[in-house]
Amino acid sequence: MLSTLRASPQQEATVSSRQHDDNSTSERPLTRRTSASERLPGGLRVIQGGGQRRQDEPLVSRDAVARVLMEAGVDLLLRRITPLRAAEIERKVDRVLDLFDRVDAAPLLMPVLQRHLDELEALMRETRQVRAPARRGG
Repeated sequence: MLSTLRASPQQEATVSSRQHDDNSTSERPLTRRTSASERLPGGLRVIQGGGQRRQDEPLVSRDAVARVLMEAGVDLLLRRITPLRAAEIERKVDRVLDLFDRVDAAPLLMPVLQRHLDELEALMRETRQVRAPARRGG
C-alpha cells in the first residue's frame, strides 16, 4: 500500500533540491498539481448509500462471503460480538472461500460448498439476532 503513496521521480528531485532553511520566506512549488486519481492509482472511491445498512443477502458469491467477514469485523470493533464468535465466522469464511476455489477446479464439490454456505448463513443469522447493541457515550 505504501508504494502507491510514493511521489514521482520529478517530485522527489524537486523536494530534495529545495532549501530547508526555516527562515526562508520563499519556497518553490513542487510541480504541477495532479488529480487524486493520478496520485493514488489504487485510491478509494465513495459508494453512495447514505449510511444505510445493506439488506441481508444470500451467500451465493465470493463477494457476499467477503462482506460477511467485513460485517463481523465491524461488529467485533464495535463490541457487538465476542472475539470467539468473530473467530468462528472468520474460520467459516476462510473455509468457504477455499471451497469456492476448489469448486472452480472440481465442480463435483458444489454440494459441499453449498452445505458450508448454508452453515455460514445460519451462523450469521444467529449472530445478527443475538449481537448486543453498540455502546454509545461514556
